[in-house]
Amino acid sequence: MSLTSEAKIEIFKEFGKNEKDTGNTHSQIVMLTRRMAELSQHCKLNPNDHHSRMGLLKLVGQRRRLLRYLQNEDINEYRKLIETLGIRR
Repeated sequence: MSLTSEAKIEIFKEFGKNEKDTGNTHSQIVMLTRRMAELSQHCKLNPNDHHSRMGLLKLVGQRRRLLRYLQNEDINEYRKLIETLGIRR
């Protein structure tokens, strides 16, 4: 259920400085968002899978903390990323 290596490299190329820039806040948020989308689909198909649901909630909390950090550091980059991902409406 995790992202493939090729998908991760594409995320790092698009949102990081290069494909080796794995620590960039933008790329981490995008990676978490894509994993959350996959897990939410899994949870819809398997409503009794409580372990996956807890993992999804942990990812939501981690992404929320990263977004709060980005918002405090650079509000314009935060707004641009939110618009790109379509997280908040």
